[in-house]
Amino acid sequence: MHTDTERCVRAVRSKDARFDGWFFTAVLTTGIYCRPSCPAVPPKPGNMTFHPSAAACQQAGFRACKRCRPDTSPGSPEWNVRADLTARAMRLIADGVVDREGVPGLAARLGYSTRQVERQLLAELGAGPLALARAQRAQTARLLIETTPLPMADIAFAAGFASIRTFNDTVREVYALSPSELRTRVPKARPAGTTAVGTTAAGTLLLRLPFRAPLNPDNLFGHLAATAVPGVEEWREGAYRRTLRLPYGHGIVALTPNPDHIACRLTLGDPRDLTVAISRCRRLLDLDADPVAVDDQLRADPLLAPLVDKAPGRRVPRTVDEAEFAVRAVLGQQVSTAAARTHAARLVAAHGEPVDDPGGGLTHLFPSTGALAAVDPETLAMPRTRRTTFTTLVAHLADGSVNLGVECDWAETRARLLALPGFGPWTADVIAMRALGDPDAFLPTDLGIRRAAGELGLPSTPAALTARASAWRPWRAYAVQYLWATDSHPINFLPV
Repeated sequence: MHTDTERCVRAVRSKDARFDGWFFTAVLTTGIYCRPSCPAVPPKPGNMTFHPSAAACQQAGFRACKRCRPDTSPGSPEWNVRADLTARAMRLIADGVVDREGVPGLAARLGYSTRQVERQLLAELGAGPLALARAQRAQTARLLIETTPLPMADIAFAAGFASIRTFNDTVREVYALSPSELRTRVPKARPAGTTAVGTTAAGTLLLRLPFRAPLNPDNLFGHLAATAVPGVEEWREGAYRRTLRLPYGHGIVALTPNPDHIACRLTLGDPRDLTVAISRCRRLLDLDADPVAVDDQLRADPLLAPLVDKAPGRRVPRTVDEAEFAVRAVLGQQVSTAAARTHAARLVAAHGEPVDDPGGGLTHLFPSTGALAAVDPETLAMPRTRRTTFTTLVAHLADGSVNLGVECDWAETRARLLALPGFGPWTADVIAMRALGDPDAFLPTDLGIRRAAGELGLPSTPAALTARASAWRPWRAYAVQYLWATDSHPINFLPV
């Protein structure tokens, strides 16, 4: 979008928050860059240039605006919609791969050469992978500076910087303030849209996760609460809580829906996991989606329009661990939600890694694929054919022959899943929708979808419904959420 100057100027003049994260405005006269909705008086069009990423602005020598804090914008929805090289690279960078494995590790995961990855990102985003990761490190550093009492040296290494000097230079360059000056500004009132709101006990942060309005929390949190696995997840005091398996340790997160943000209480064993934890929570709740674009297209179907108008802004509940969700999808084949939770809870109690949760009833991490691969199939209380499906899946996940990570190719992965015994279209598509994050995944064989289609006057046979749903592309996964909403199942409502 940043190449459409006229459209960008209109968005800036109207301070349209829907475009936050789509592009960034660099002001030639002040040397700062802003989000489109910055509350400051808009500059003259001749003094504005537009960039596709904060990293591109920084590469061009601009510093972040202190009023609108553009680095706290919701992420670009493009990276969750597309499955090409750039989108897959951006999802990996958000997951901290460059900090942990470097650019060669990023390229290896994508199956391209380092030069190809750098060339593609530079062409489309105006910055290479190192610059994009650097911008993310700067945001993490600012978050830790403003919300924790950690010494600056600890913050520097927790944010992924190789040295104190690089940390100091980067913070000063991006924010036009030294780390110490950033910390002294904390008592002042924060502008709307800021990300962090405070800190509590050691290792616990209180954050505000922004999103593009509207957001309907009913199906999002209702689904997570209704399918919660005891010991790993719970709904407590108006918040969805769960344990997290992270690169450097484990964490516990509590997510509470609010009208203008998601309140996030995050407890980490290692502060280096902060960026990854935030990225996975945003992905879980689909917070980087563009609900206006989704709803406008679905509303064009006269049979879907009443559902969209009744409760706009539905999101697709996703996952913080793709392998975990795939295992749970197999456990839930042809059984009720309650039975699937019971199967999963038994696995967690027997093979999960214990964690300490002083604030609630969380007891374990979901078992790793390595631990599940060692499970004796005879101990699984399920039909023999499903045992075979389960053991085959975890074996492929454990040895890497099936990869469900954020870098995977959606179509290729779906084909590999369908080649496994016991995997039909429903299982492969629900994994594509919620684990892989494919916004166009569709479930025409789902009984709830077929029942809703019949009630609305849509075709109810899978082939005919798929043909009708072609007009909903590329947002068929969101259409699934609206169709499910016609049912009285508890996944569609916030718990009381």
